[in-house]
Amino acid sequence: MTVKERYTAVMQWFEQTMPEPDTELHFANNYQLIVAVILSAQCTDKRVNLITPALFEAFPTPQDMAAATFDEVRELIKSCSYPNNKARLLIGMAKKLVEDFNGEVPDEIDDLLSLPGVGRKTANVVLAVAYNRPAMAVDTHVFRVSERIGLTTGSRTPHQTEMALTKHIPADIIPKAHHWLILHGRYVCKARRPDCLNCGLTAVCRHYQKNG
Repeated sequence: MTVKERYTAVMQWFEQTMPEPDTELHFANNYQLIVAVILSAQCTDKRVNLITPALFEAFPTPQDMAAATFDEVRELIKSCSYPNNKARLLIGMAKKLVEDFNGEVPDEIDDLLSLPGVGRKTANVVLAVAYNRPAMAVDTHVFRVSERIGLTTGSRTPHQTEMALTKHIPADIIPKAHHWLILHGRYVCKARRPDCLNCGLTAVCRHYQKNG
């Protein structure tokens, strides 16, 4: 099977089985989205969704978050992983939004990367989810699933995986493909024990063909 044939088969299967994938984070606007994505680093979406309602009620705008104290933010996110660091980053991110972007979440990757707490993965999530840009955010699920299926071969870094995926996946479906790979990795192609018996990709999956 050629690389092109594998990509085509995988994307077609996802399109048929999951035509409208979406993030599992809860948010109402771009400010809430970027806050939720920052909180989701090394934390489950389920936990983030438990935290954010009270956080957004207390700080409904970037201006409110920028004026918050460290203790106020930390208290509301203390059940999240690394609450001290994330509290500082959220306040710093909000201040940068207010000072440099008039309180609006930017839609260019370099501008997003200038925000505290925003690395390439977070920036790509915002671009894909908020602005429907052809940006591929590579988290542990995307990295693992891409390699197992055979969409990537020997990628050693998330950036290498991102470059390989964006090279072969049509730009107009990259935002959906990002969600497809995450959700497949979260619920089917799990890290310790992939559920191959309930996977519709076994016919084209490199891992399954090799290991059965």
